[in-house]
Amino acid sequence: MEIKTGQDYINSLKGRNLKVYLFGELVEEPTENPIIKPSINAVAETYDLAIREETLATAKSSISGQYVNRFLHIAENAEDLVLQNKMQRKMGQNTGTCFQRCVGMDALNALHSVTTEIDQKYNTNYHTRLLNFIKMIQTENLVIGGAMTDPKGDRSKTPSEQEDPDLFVHVVEKKDDGVIINGSKAHQTGCVNSHWIIVMPTVRLTDKDKDYAIVGAIPVDAPGITYIYGRQSCDTRSAEGGDIDPGNTKFAGQEAIIIFDKVFIPWDKIFMYGEYEFASMLVERFTCYHRRSYVCKTGLGDVLIGASAAIADYNGLSKTSHIKDKLVEMTHLNESIYAAGIASSYQAHKMNSGVWLNDDMLAQVCKHNVTRFPYEISRLAQDIAGGLVVTMPSEKDFKNHEIGPILKKYLVGRKGIDVEDRMRILRLIENMTLGRNAVGYLTESMHGAGSPQAQRIQIARQMQLGYKKKLAKILAGITTHDENDEDKYSDYFKRVFKTTNNQKQ
Repeated sequence: MEIKTGQDYINSLKGRNLKVYLFGELVEEPTENPIIKPSINAVAETYDLAIREETLATAKSSISGQYVNRFLHIAENAEDLVLQNKMQRKMGQNTGTCFQRCVGMDALNALHSVTTEIDQKYNTNYHTRLLNFIKMIQTENLVIGGAMTDPKGDRSKTPSEQEDPDLFVHVVEKKDDGVIINGSKAHQTGCVNSHWIIVMPTVRLTDKDKDYAIVGAIPVDAPGITYIYGRQSCDTRSAEGGDIDPGNTKFAGQEAIIIFDKVFIPWDKIFMYGEYEFASMLVERFTCYHRRSYVCKTGLGDVLIGASAAIADYNGLSKTSHIKDKLVEMTHLNESIYAAGIASSYQAHKMNSGVWLNDDMLAQVCKHNVTRFPYEISRLAQDIAGGLVVTMPSEKDFKNHEIGPILKKYLVGRKGIDVEDRMRILRLIENMTLGRNAVGYLTESMHGAGSPQAQRIQIARQMQLGYKKKLAKILAGITTHDENDEDKYSDYFKRVFKTTNNQKQ
């Protein structure tokens, strides 16, 4: 039955035979676990948003012919990519955390073009398989998790050079009806909350790494898969029973390590196998989409800026000049992230397969800003909040009949503001800058979709220094040709130099 509402989605996760470890114990029912439940709520909001704001969060798919959740849509024009970004920011505003569906969305869009190019070279039928899979998940409205990051082991060695071959996901057996894989994927966002997982290579591969060149879709509850739930700062507060100390009681993110132990993938769910030279293309296109997707952090930034403004008001400092200036700086940084991301989407171009790919340079700039600016926004939020953001007694202390009234007497703020409201805002700031949702706002911003150096490498590849040197030389009146300046614009500039020289003669 098609999933429509957030509650439908939550119901679809119940009763599955998942092997999930949390704190060293098997989780009997993830949907009922107080630590896991907030992350499920965040995904559920992606369904409810599609009902409330159809234009923003749904799109007409040419694959299934239906209106589908935008997280499952293949971008058919630049506007689709722009609306993805706007939806991502709205989801960040609504949840204040990672809502876990961007990875799957970006994986599907990247695979759309890459499978086409593999088919063109090798006469395979990967693209048809992918389209059939997309049609199925769009029709059933399912959650897709993209699994790219392997544990990697010794980073100086290729997958086939590792002492333990399982440090990268690889094929261990080829059968008539499919393949068997072993290995692991680390840092996997929302994997327990997904219906299907798409495994993908994570690095450039060589001809010795053919068994590692595997892309396939696997049900989350397939035999042989184990999930080891990631620990998050202050996560046990969600199990304490209160609704203040967690900071964000309803929503949270999710990361886990996935272990694949002889997991079967049928041929019709395999979208690459052995075409090692296309692994780098897939990684680069996926990261192009995904690094632009980090405009989601501006939605979280909006929440944190709002919380900072609220606590300044509660403290009686809303009109203080240096507080206003800090809020302006936070807003400037937040909008700079958004500007690069959405500009990348606006400057998209059409690929041979029909999918649209956003501008790569601006995607790298967007993500590189994300590795820095949320940290400064968080620092300013803590500056405005004051030391109480980390020294405030617990919710239970405030509810204690003896010391509670004393705390409320001494932790009062501006007249007319309830002490409990002040406490709630402080806990939200703590949650986003130090606590559970700092995982999604800070560390994920640093390392998700590639750590800072990965973006710098891509930026360096696209700096067009030869082009820019020629711009300067033309204006300076230099007409000599320098082979060091050759780049993709050289034909244009040869014409410019020829015209200039003819005029001089």
